[in-house]
Amino acid sequence: MATALRVSTSTSSSAPSLTQRRRRGAATVAVSSRTPRRPVFRALAAASTVATPTPERHRPLALPPTPTSVADAMSRVRAKGKTAFIPYITAGDPDLATTADALRLLDGLGADVIELGMPFSDPSADGAVIQASAKRALAAGATTNAVMAMLKEVTPELSCPVVIFSYFNPIVRRGTASFATAAKEAGVKGLIIPDLPYDEIRAFRKEAINNSLELILLTTPVTPADRMKEITKASEGFVYLVSVFGVTGARATVNPRVEDLLKEIRQVTDKAVAVGFGISTPEHVSKIAEWGADGVIIGSAMVKQLGEASSSREGLKRLEVYARSLKDALP
Repeated sequence: MATALRVSTSTSSSAPSLTQRRRRGAATVAVSSRTPRRPVFRALAAASTVATPTPERHRPLALPPTPTSVADAMSRVRAKGKTAFIPYITAGDPDLATTADALRLLDGLGADVIELGMPFSDPSADGAVIQASAKRALAAGATTNAVMAMLKEVTPELSCPVVIFSYFNPIVRRGTASFATAAKEAGVKGLIIPDLPYDEIRAFRKEAINNSLELILLTTPVTPADRMKEITKASEGFVYLVSVFGVTGARATVNPRVEDLLKEIRQVTDKAVAVGFGISTPEHVSKIAEWGADGVIIGSAMVKQLGEASSSREGLKRLEVYARSLKDALP
């Protein structure tokens, strides 16, 4: 992306030092910061299961096959003549137990890849909806460690790969090698780092390769043709085409330049291309699929369903209805 590399001093995510309490109906689960991560998450998930509206058909009776890679997932979709459905949600909004339920739900609805946003206090590429979502997640205690622990529990249940969308600051704070290793151990298959300039990716690519993480790169409507060619060559999993110049957020219409941008990318690569930013309606995803995109990424409008609901139960219900409407609009 055209943004400059900024390793901000803003707080990304710090673990709470005092005992946290989570209430669901009449059930209260006390979580101590000294409790081991996996049992803590299981306790939270157990409490949330009481309230989740997710139909049983979305909960696999047997563990699905582990997805091999993002590239393989996209190849399978292309081989069927379909367009990949790629929803985005923020980790920890409104809480990590609900995020786990949402991942299972989206997988059950037929998501081909799921993007999971790592909450950060200065999300420069994001609009108001995802900024507010990240703020809520951080306030609820969604640290990097907690997110990874949740993913380690959930990814074995999913049939589609999970890609982490993270700004570079949380990665640097943790240490690039440590972050990449933790992501692999959590079952993550790919990474998107929107504020890491193309010229700087070499420093992180080695860690990604060492941990079998596909580094998905972004190209925008203002990316010069020669740079776009380099980005498409280096991108793994798929090429992320940002549909507009600016931040994330729903738009009334899809940028008509996307059709020509897709054609330009097709001239320099045969890799899968997914379009994101500003996509929010069944008409949008249908149009982008008609223009020849291999995948459609829906972020802010998806995040809204969970984060702005009056309860986790309502949010999951809204997410199911909304996600199904978009999935059904794709060929």
